[in-house]
Parts: sequence; structure tokens; C-alpha cells
Amino acid sequence: MEILVQTIFRIPIFEFRSYAQEQFQMNSLIAQIRRTYAWAIRAANVLQSPFLLFVRLYWGWQLIQSGWGKLHNLQKVTEFFTSLDLPMPAQMAFFISCVEFFGGLLLVLGLLSRLNALVLTVNMITAYVTADREALLSFFSDPDKFSAAAPYVFLIASLIILIFGPGFFSLDTLLLRRYPYPPSTTART
Repeated sequence: MEILVQTIFRIPIFEFRSYAQEQFQMNSLIAQIRRTYAWAIRAANVLQSPFLLFVRLYWGWQLIQSGWGKLHNLQKVTEFFTSLDLPMPAQMAFFISCVEFFGGLLLVLGLLSRLNALVLTVNMITAYVTADREALLSFFSDPDKFSAAAPYVFLIASLIILIFGPGFFSLDTLLLRRYPYPPSTTART
């Protein structure tokens, strides 16, 4: 074999052995990197549902408190919405207060999560457009100003739930296990 390699490739045998050893070491290193990466992915996947639960519980509770505060101070909220020149400020104040209160409650429960997250995302984008327009317009020029605005964290939390769903620990998951969609097509006897 060694003579064949030397004859065909015109490589001295000691160089061929060195090359083969380097290839073996490189393949071993790549295999170790792949194993480590696969382990990291499994670990991150295990943490996904607890993270989503944390996001839902923490930011859902914050939304509940915000909505509750607005519901108990509708006059001040109405005055603020009037200063923003929003149409029907009293009705809008009540509607936004309910969206935040009940949206936060649904977020905590993990019920209708993606639909709720969509409504909350639209609500937070509207808050940026109407109340924090300067922060919105500084998205590229001054990202710190954008991220320091009040709706930012609620927007991010809503987007996380909208994109990734509520996770395993939610009423949505429990209901989907009980009532799968689409319904199973197996015949019952």
C-alpha cells in the first residue's frame, strides 16, 4: 500500500503518514465540535418552554397592572389620549385599558396566545406611532432612544410569543392536546 501511494502520488511515505494523521486529527476535531454543538442545541431546546413561560408570566403581569391602573384612572388616560388627538378618546382609553388588562391575563394563562400577542403587538406599535413617535423615528439614528421608550419591552415580549408561541406550559398546549387540530381522521368503532 505504501509503495502504491509512493508510486501513484509521488509522495514520500513519511509525508503521507503525516498527512493522514493530520486528516484524522482534523476529522476528530470536527466531530467533537459537532457533538458539542448538538449538545448546546438540545440544552437550548430544553430551556425554550421555561423561557416562554417566564416571558408570559412576567410581562403578562406587567400588562395586567398597566391595564388595571388605566381602568382605575380612565379620566387621566382620556385626557392623555385627547392631547394626542386620538379619535373618541374616552372610548379609546377604555378599549386600550381592556386590551392591556385582559391581554395580560390571557398572556399569563397562555390562552389564545398568538392571537393575543398579535393584538398586543398592534397595540404597542400604535403606542409608538401615537405617543412615542420621536422614539420610533430614531430607530436607526438613536436605537437607545427607541429601546428606552415605554412600549419597547411589551412589544418585544409580544413578538416573542407571537413568533415562538406560548411554549409547553400553557393552556393553549393543554387544549391542543385535548382537542387536536386538525381533528384526527381515524374512525372510531
